[in-house]
Amino acid sequence: MTRIYPQIVVAKFGGTSVADFDAMNRSASIVLADQDVRLVVLSASAGVTNLLVELSAGLESGERTDKIETLRAIQYNIISRLSQPTAISQEIDHLLDNISRLAEEAASVSSTALNDALVSHGELMSSLLFVEVLRERGVETQWFDARKVIRTNDGFGCAEPMPAAIAELAEKQLRPRLEQALVITQGFIGSDAKGHTTTLGRGGSDYSASLFGEALHAARVDIWTDVAGIYTTDPRIVPQAQRMDNVTFSEASEMAAYGAKVLHPATMLPAMRKNIPVFVGSSKNPSAGGTLVCCHADNPPRYRALAVRRKQTLLKLHSLNTQPACVFLAEMFAVLSRHNTAIDLVTTSETSIALILNASGATSGDADSLTTSLLTELSSRCRVELETGLDLVTLIGNDLTQASGVCKDVFTELEKHHVRMICHGASDHTLCFLLPAASSDRAVKVLHRSLFE
Repeated sequence: MTRIYPQIVVAKFGGTSVADFDAMNRSASIVLADQDVRLVVLSASAGVTNLLVELSAGLESGERTDKIETLRAIQYNIISRLSQPTAISQEIDHLLDNISRLAEEAASVSSTALNDALVSHGELMSSLLFVEVLRERGVETQWFDARKVIRTNDGFGCAEPMPAAIAELAEKQLRPRLEQALVITQGFIGSDAKGHTTTLGRGGSDYSASLFGEALHAARVDIWTDVAGIYTTDPRIVPQAQRMDNVTFSEASEMAAYGAKVLHPATMLPAMRKNIPVFVGSSKNPSAGGTLVCCHADNPPRYRALAVRRKQTLLKLHSLNTQPACVFLAEMFAVLSRHNTAIDLVTTSETSIALILNASGATSGDADSLTTSLLTELSSRCRVELETGLDLVTLIGNDLTQASGVCKDVFTELEKHHVRMICHGASDHTLCFLLPAASSDRAVKVLHRSLFE
């Protein structure tokens, strides 16, 4: 009998949550513990996407064979634990054959469309295997191809979703299935108007879950990962980091944009549009609780978290003549625009600009914004200076531009650090500064102790 589910919960599981048979079983238990979970969105098993990206770069025959055998071993370590492995092993073999064929093509011709077709196979395999794990536990389950709903443009490697088209397709193709069975689908992948496979960029499965949630007017989106929520900073840097029970969409968006790895930076956008709460918890320890991201938080603190973004490049552009600053700025930004270069942070003086470019996060293709053609054109118009080996540290908080003493609280603690760039004022939620990579962790520890402990 068909049952109507007024409160649909979308549950997304990351790569470590579907890394092997035991991890999949733990994730299956989380799904079955909440009857409102009707749609499950999966990443590829841990390590699989990296292998596929390497194959998409075009490897020699021997290296290709080694990578594909490693992929096969990851899949068959799961299949070998199933009580009825025959049917699914044939489907996985078919996908592995596709991977082999596409990897051979990638070795002779470079194509971003080909790369997306190749790397999409990780999610296709993990979702098929997860369906079998659930079926062996007696659960009525359907596999669904996310490419039927997640409509994007043709920006291969980091495609842009089309929310209106996604909502229409979800109503037609997906909602009827949710009322019949538990549906398992893929994160990270979509398709353009011509049916070509696209991807949403590295870590895009969170984004997919949020897009599905928006299209289905979900009651909640659950992001299950390997940490029990969002912390005041990376616990690997500061073991004393504290889990936050509630944060706002704005705070979580800033944390993700400036380096917090728990969420994909775009995840909050669809959830914010429909005011859908997002829960972040650990699939390894679901009873540990987690963090709820929602529209409002009671009494939000001035200082919420510290985020670190690694491997930043500082690009400095110096005017070659005495042209007015407004002319120089307009000319430089026009060059960056022609090269589709996203600017992340910028400071200016009368004769120079210092900026950090926004890394694309693309799955495939040239993810480096500083292309040869861009540098060549910039060098013909100004003196270009590059500085690498830097990390961006960001303090996330509330009303930082309205509060007194913020800079004192931060930079008094950093008086022995070589701060290379400061950006403050554009957002009420952030104060950003650039440090040499060798000292960034030390700075975060000092600031965390002063501001949070």
